[in-house]
Amino acid sequence: MRNRIKNARRLVVKVGSALVTNNGAGLDKAALADWARQIAALRAEGREILLVSSGSIAAGIQRLGWKKRPHEIHRLQAAAAVGQMGLVEAYEKAFAAEGLQTAQILLTHEDLSDRTRYLNGRSTLHTLLELGVVPIINENDTVVTDEIKFGDNDTLGALVANLVEAEALIILTDQQGLYTSDPRSNPDATLISEGRAEDRRYEAMAGGAGSGISKGGMITKIRAAQRAARSGAHTCIASGREPDPLLRLAAGEPLGTLLYATSTPLQARKQWIADHLQLAGDLVIDDGAVEALRHGRSLLPVGVIEVRGDFKRGAAVACRSVSGEEVARGLVNYSAAECRRIARRPTAEIEKLLGYVDAPEVVHRDNMVKC
Repeated sequence: MRNRIKNARRLVVKVGSALVTNNGAGLDKAALADWARQIAALRAEGREILLVSSGSIAAGIQRLGWKKRPHEIHRLQAAAAVGQMGLVEAYEKAFAAEGLQTAQILLTHEDLSDRTRYLNGRSTLHTLLELGVVPIINENDTVVTDEIKFGDNDTLGALVANLVEAEALIILTDQQGLYTSDPRSNPDATLISEGRAEDRRYEAMAGGAGSGISKGGMITKIRAAQRAARSGAHTCIASGREPDPLLRLAAGEPLGTLLYATSTPLQARKQWIADHLQLAGDLVIDDGAVEALRHGRSLLPVGVIEVRGDFKRGAAVACRSVSGEEVARGLVNYSAAECRRIARRPTAEIEKLLGYVDAPEVVHRDNMVKC
């Protein structure tokens, strides 16, 4: 089963506040440097890594000299603003020492629920990975209130795994993994090595909330694994205090708890497109495009005959033959108005017609399911 992590080529790594700040003592720069070293080694193996890091609020609390986490939203936002400065600077130095460039990405849950912003974020992250840059991702706690009050970066890690079609999500925490009950109160609790992420029994085993430094706890990690599994990603929850946890997990060593998904990322994504999206419009396509889609290819603008409806970029549309048969459905890369302007034209003319080019395809095959 651990080959599910060993064989993963694109991984999202999430590290918690307790690890990043050494339980609130301040940014643990030695730990950051160690994660950078391990990620550099994984990059050298040809893997793509995205890092979701908590710690801005905790770091800000420490830099401001506060003794405990405040409850007022405006003070949490202020702590996040102060702490994010030190956090991103520390990561940049740690990765630069390994010869890697980094990029700061601040997201909110709203960014990932709006289809247009979802696709914009997805395109940015894919481009960064193609350039060999390591994205450092955090919630934009300086402007968002609900995510500070209720959110957690375990959930964000799962959402990022879905966003980029990652095969695995690794959650590093200050616990060894998921136990049969809370080991802090039950000395007979045993570590669960692996199981199905969708198994609802694990929620009852997850114990209470996180520490005074971290916001989540084991329950948020279980729910993150459930969410990641819906996009086909496997989740491993392991201790970040173990020596070389990322390298050992990537080598297939049975550290922590593996909660595995039962479908691949692409299968899960296409099932979601097929079952859960309301269609916003139609693209009528010629016979050549019909044949291309049936053979698993993307839809190019030259194959579009007519555009029906008024939709935005990222909307779900049906691709129909001239006779009206639905050949496929998927997420469109351009708005209805833009599709009308580039219909029947070669890909090379997109930039001239629109003033920019987002993608050479109207609908990419990875965002499409055949009917």
